[in-house]
Amino acid sequence: MLDGKPSKARRVILRRNGIKQRYYALDESGNVTHSNVEMAANAVRGLLDDNLTINDIDLLACGTGSPEQLIPSHGVMVHGELGGSKNIEVVSFAGSCCTGVDALKYAYMAVNLGLSQNAAVVASERLSAWMKASYFQEESKQLLLLEEQPMIAFQKDFLRWMLSDGAFALLLQKAPGQNKLSLRVDWIDITSYANTKETCMYAGAEKDRNGALKGWASFPQKEWLSESLFAVKQDTRLLSENIVPLGVEYLKQLSKKYNFQPEDVDWFLPHMSSMFFKDIILEESKNRGFFIPEDKWFYNLPLIGNIGSASAFAMIEELMNSGKLVKGQKVLVMIPESARFSYCYCMLTVC
Repeated sequence: MLDGKPSKARRVILRRNGIKQRYYALDESGNVTHSNVEMAANAVRGLLDDNLTINDIDLLACGTGSPEQLIPSHGVMVHGELGGSKNIEVVSFAGSCCTGVDALKYAYMAVNLGLSQNAAVVASERLSAWMKASYFQEESKQLLLLEEQPMIAFQKDFLRWMLSDGAFALLLQKAPGQNKLSLRVDWIDITSYANTKETCMYAGAEKDRNGALKGWASFPQKEWLSESLFAVKQDTRLLSENIVPLGVEYLKQLSKKYNFQPEDVDWFLPHMSSMFFKDIILEESKNRGFFIPEDKWFYNLPLIGNIGSASAFAMIEELMNSGKLVKGQKVLVMIPESARFSYCYCMLTVC
């Protein structure tokens, strides 16, 4: 409810995005049950057992799009929550959907180069912190945007009906795990189109008429609430024009760089913010000559929602436990980030 009225965008968005369930670290009264840091630490603890304790971890790499403080970094806060008696290297990536795989790539390079024996990589989000109606209430009272400027209201309401809270962690080691399937990282490739594209998704800022972004620190404090500066906003026009074409263009470039074709991919794990994009991706990839048929796709968006940086890890975890993987199969993971159009692809081999 917003200003005593239901969201005008809710029904339209839910009908089109195909998401049936979302998860929030909140109780029914809106009280926080777990912080982002606590969820991330719990995910890392899920990697541990009698043979691998927190004191055996060499590197902790964290990614999130919803850190709960500016300083210290999210990563060191997770390390502090985990405790243990060993000082370790910690890196922290902040941004949006690609940050989990940013952390994975750093950890992969560190282990591959022998700088670390192993690494725990965790991606986590508590996006509900930015979606509560209270953040929109002041603006609703002062400007009545829901009535006077419905498109602006839609852009600020759009993601509230897609995003979930959650955390997932991966363990990287030099060799496959014993007596169970593992995934070998073949390559991770990341690129940004920010040099040619303006900001599409943002929080803690506002866009002017020319598309330039003005950060929260440049606004008077009284406008932080009245302008809903800390609400997550998305320019849906830019999203629809760019997110799929750029992603397919980049995939075709990578197919040449790493010498693979659609028939070489056994499983395709696409991070999608909405099921609305599934058919668009299929059509665009067919038109561009790099078509991965739908029977190779694996995703869980309808059942868990969009967890931002943790979505890719959520798909990997579920596929690993599905009983569908066979040694030697190739798994291609796709993570688009609409914030300013960054993309990541990751090729894994079942071993």
